[in-house]
Amino acid sequence: MAYNDSRQTAIRLYRKLRLGWIFNTSTFTGNFLLALLVGYFFKKLGYPDDVNYVFFLSVLAIGLWITEAIPPFAVGIFIIAGLLLGFGTDFILEDHKTPVEMYLGTWTSNVIWLLLGGFFLAEAMSQVGLDKALFRFTLDKFGSKPERLLMGLMLTTAVGSMVMSNTATTAMMISSILPLAHMMGKNSAYTKALLVGIPAAATLGGMGTIIGSTPNAIAVGALQEKGINITFIEWMIFGLPTALLATYLFWKFLTRSLRIKAIEIDLSKLSYETSNPKKFEKNAVLFTLIITVATWLTEPIHHIPIAATSAIPIVLLTLFQIIKAEDVRRLPWDTLMLVAGGLALGIAMVDVGLTDIVMEKINQLPIPLFGVGIVFSIIAVLISNIMSNTAAASILVPLGLALPGIWGFAVPLIVALSCSSALLLPVSTPSNAIAFSTGMIEQKNFRSGGLLMIVLGPILAFVSVMIYALIFGA
Repeated sequence: MAYNDSRQTAIRLYRKLRLGWIFNTSTFTGNFLLALLVGYFFKKLGYPDDVNYVFFLSVLAIGLWITEAIPPFAVGIFIIAGLLLGFGTDFILEDHKTPVEMYLGTWTSNVIWLLLGGFFLAEAMSQVGLDKALFRFTLDKFGSKPERLLMGLMLTTAVGSMVMSNTATTAMMISSILPLAHMMGKNSAYTKALLVGIPAAATLGGMGTIIGSTPNAIAVGALQEKGINITFIEWMIFGLPTALLATYLFWKFLTRSLRIKAIEIDLSKLSYETSNPKKFEKNAVLFTLIITVATWLTEPIHHIPIAATSAIPIVLLTLFQIIKAEDVRRLPWDTLMLVAGGLALGIAMVDVGLTDIVMEKINQLPIPLFGVGIVFSIIAVLISNIMSNTAAASILVPLGLALPGIWGFAVPLIVALSCSSALLLPVSTPSNAIAFSTGMIEQKNFRSGGLLMIVLGPILAFVSVMIYALIFGA
């Protein structure tokens, strides 16, 4: 009996622990040792201690982001702590005490405030039931023909993701089309088109504005550190056409590859129960949305930074009691932590000259700068398929900044847009993960569209940014 009791206790304890901490700890240790080994060989090249230290932190951060030994936001905090320990004390780097406010300052950078304003808008729009409203609006405008309805849903998703987070937009739109997907059945080509097309449209649509995707904000923040300011509407000059064209081409691909034109849809069988928010609440959110976006778009006229005007949704939505304290606790604060850490790593790489060293080696390669820009865009989409696109942008944007001439302006923007073209796997983007979590789609269903965007995404990003850069300059 004692044996049985102890065995049952061990089983319960094992189930409780799941031994996940052993895997995470060993993975973290492995990354740390690998970073030490790579850093050891890098140190033999004869660079200063501060360069060697930042290189070590960069390799460690990349490894942790890829393996997810700790959550991505924890990597961001770890980076800032490592920079403070190295440059703010004598424990690691002797005689290298430097002001560390620039690393801590990333918590209050323009990018953080801009994203926070977007989070408040997204939460408020979700609370007043805009998911069902968006679906009804799409039906009214695009009709029930399968290819037109798919286009309408993807276009609505893309436009929504330009103001809201891609994840929130996908969650709203997926919830609104699930009754239709269940009616069509798991094996229907139209169900596959919906559950592949909507997350793709959310991710691609995020290219359209600065707040549409976190890599966009990272690129803008990094360029600001270089003294180059891109306004909300300036981004839209190249971002909006790229987003809409990419969404259209993906829709065209789905309609042809899945042959959905011949499918018949009977929408009369669908019934949508809607929560009826108070008219005041809905109007308050719409009013705040219009005022905020209008202020962002008119920055060239009033010259108030978009980060400052991000206070508008924060103040108005809490003033109107749309967003309450418990709602604020649900906001994706982990994203802000990840962005802050990524920005701090980028600043450190530039400050110690690591980016200059890397780009000096790249410039020695037998390829023109034109080719370097293409390589950056391809690397961005490839690594974004296996790790956070925010992390990918945090790694590549600072390197792109070190390129000479117009390329130091264009490549960070190309990288940001290319990061939003990663659609190959369910884990490539949270939007894909949401669609995959419905259980009505398989991993292989993402494959063909993901491969298409690996090729098409960087091309669209490169062409649109270079046109903008050559016309408007830096």
